[in-house]
Amino acid sequence: MRKLMLIAGISVVSALFVSCGFFESRTAVLWTDRPEFAVYADYFNAAQNQYKIETRYLPSPAQALSKAVPGEFPDIVVGSWLKSASTRSLFASLDSMFRNGNIQESSFYPALLAPGRIEGKQYLLPVSFNIPAVIFSRENSGLVDNPFVLSISEIQELGKAYNIERNGVYSRMGFSPSWNDEFLYVLADLLKANFREGSPLAWDPAALEQAVAYIQNWIQNANTSIQAEDDFVFKYFFDPPAKLATSGRILFGYMKSSNLFTLPEEVRSNLDFRWVSNRNTIPLAEGTVYYGIHKKSKSKGAARAFAQWFFTEETQRFILESSRKNRMNENYFGVGNGFSALRTVTEQIYPQFYPLLLGHMPPQDYLTPPNILPRDWLTLKDRVILPYLNDRIRSDSPASIRSLERRIGEWYRLNPVR
Repeated sequence: MRKLMLIAGISVVSALFVSCGFFESRTAVLWTDRPEFAVYADYFNAAQNQYKIETRYLPSPAQALSKAVPGEFPDIVVGSWLKSASTRSLFASLDSMFRNGNIQESSFYPALLAPGRIEGKQYLLPVSFNIPAVIFSRENSGLVDNPFVLSISEIQELGKAYNIERNGVYSRMGFSPSWNDEFLYVLADLLKANFREGSPLAWDPAALEQAVAYIQNWIQNANTSIQAEDDFVFKYFFDPPAKLATSGRILFGYMKSSNLFTLPEEVRSNLDFRWVSNRNTIPLAEGTVYYGIHKKSKSKGAARAFAQWFFTEETQRFILESSRKNRMNENYFGVGNGFSALRTVTEQIYPQFYPLLLGHMPPQDYLTPPNILPRDWLTLKDRVILPYLNDRIRSDSPASIRSLERRIGEWYRLNPVR
């Protein structure tokens, strides 16, 4: 008996030595800004007894990485904004997992893999993504011909045709880009403003000016003026967009896919939707979630085992089933609060859990990831970019508005720690 136990013990030690290196810890620390990954880690821990994942939630893992000292590094990082130049250099190459067949490269959306590469090597694996959508009442589905997308020009034309106005006062308004700050940014993105990581931020000034002019023309052509839109909002926008759409007060409302598919079922069942597009392009929302293994990880075996477990159809179907069973799907959409980066999971499995997707899957060739953005992008966007866009569309005189360059400079002077 003792001999058998000794042989078994030697086998386990040998396996550990070969698979993950002698003296490696069997416990990996996971940093993430996605709360649901604590649940996924528990599923992994319960599914096997060789490794353990310990999860630590951080509002911004990317910024925490920049401040971490030796001995405090995580083994795994799952989150947004990991692709910036100062962050992506901290990760180990994952190419061996493709070569060994542990993870199938062909399973992923190719456009999502590309931002995780550096000089041809894969350092980050995409987890989940979201897409901008316009929602509308099912009663108005007959107004929309394309089952997949609505171009920004179609949104403008259909919205204008839906309006009811008398003596300059609107009792019904189809849509306005001014109703949602995020939609303003989506328009700027679709019109090639090209925000990207720079020193600290770069963009195409001419394209941004053209985007502002496009939005101003939209407002004036469709809804008379920004004042008329503001008056309409003041009078009627006590309800959320979904209720305004189903009541007939507006034609379209804007929301991300993660917001759409976490609406209560009784609300969602009365809605239809299309993906926002322009010239065969659907812009993915910023904040696409990626998976990386820290290059100084002391638990690479556990980190790779978790990745190998997570990036499979079987596991992600289990996650979707469990989320429905324990009602996590009321707060988190799909896997990682978005569409799965695994193509077959999104295209074949998601519609089984989200029937509204049937016949409306986004065309793969349209999906366009955002540029690599600085790790403090969310704060910069909320505090600087969106207020600038709001100010610009409301002013006919660019000279009277503080320039974007000046605003960014002032913001970083007041917030020097990045």
